[in-house]
Amino acid sequence: MKARNVAILGAGSWGTALAVHLARVGHEVHLWSRDAALAAEISESRSNHVYLPGVHLPPRVHINASLSRALSNSSLVVSAIPSHGCRAVMKVASTHLQRSAIIVSATKGLEPGTMLRMSEVIGQEVGADHSVVALSGPSFAVEVAHELPTAVLAASEDAEATALVQNEFRGPQFRLYGSSDVIGVEIGGAMKNVIAIAAGVVEGLGLGHNALAALITRGLAEVTRLASSAGGRRETTAGLSGLGDLVLTCTGNLSRNRRVGIELGKGRTLPEILSGMKMVAEGVKTTGVALALGQRYGIELPIATQMAAVLDGRTDVRSAVEALMVRPQRAETESDYGSLDSKML
Repeated sequence: MKARNVAILGAGSWGTALAVHLARVGHEVHLWSRDAALAAEISESRSNHVYLPGVHLPPRVHINASLSRALSNSSLVVSAIPSHGCRAVMKVASTHLQRSAIIVSATKGLEPGTMLRMSEVIGQEVGADHSVVALSGPSFAVEVAHELPTAVLAASEDAEATALVQNEFRGPQFRLYGSSDVIGVEIGGAMKNVIAIAAGVVEGLGLGHNALAALITRGLAEVTRLASSAGGRRETTAGLSGLGDLVLTCTGNLSRNRRVGIELGKGRTLPEILSGMKMVAEGVKTTGVALALGQRYGIELPIATQMAAVLDGRTDVRSAVEALMVRPQRAETESDYGSLDSKML
């Protein structure tokens, strides 16, 4: 593996962790922050105290508040921008990209309004000359930064781009599997945040391990239903970007979306919860978009439906859980009874 210039757009926890990791494996990393004051503070202290405290940045990580300078001579560009800001940043970035640059989307979400996946948003802004690879899987930023074992997926329709990202991102404690199922990988990565909010609600209400296990299992069915309806492969959601990410986000103490659900279960309002969070909980915005996507494909998403009602203030958390429990009972899988509508299971 030869050293490359890599630009990372977004100095949140995930962008910073990837910067640290890529520098450790030998690349020159240019970490861009929209906030010039944050960029200056990180550069001076060599640590991102706001989003990834306690992690020292290697010398190969260069902090920049200038998008054009960060992108100069970078053959790999990682987008770690929250979903709601991805298009605006990539629109500006597109004018500074190297002709052969590959874009890696490290954001798990769906764009409000368009219902597009992040690789689609990026593709629209940078054009067909740049391959886009989606990076997804069970990966808490702080654990990657502390070199704990992590396995993720690199997914693209461009097999060469996938292989390049696998090769350039790999490390002693960081393993990448490849996939051509971009739809399944990105839907799984986005939807797991919605289910994680519901899992947090279950925990916040003190409903026990039985309820949590049922919620995660039926959540996976919901993720799979949406992904396969959108054109993804069912087996993809049984892997790292589906089941793996879902289990981590629904049970891990570092999950922001789970934390939102726990606090909702304890009776706090969504504005109160979000006002005390420095980092984005993508599931809050993804829930409504996922529902709209489900309506496009004519499928039911019962967990997302109830979480949307809670987040919008149309119902309380206990009523949402009760509504899920009193739904008509059906077969678990479509193969059990061929006459049942699989879109309703």
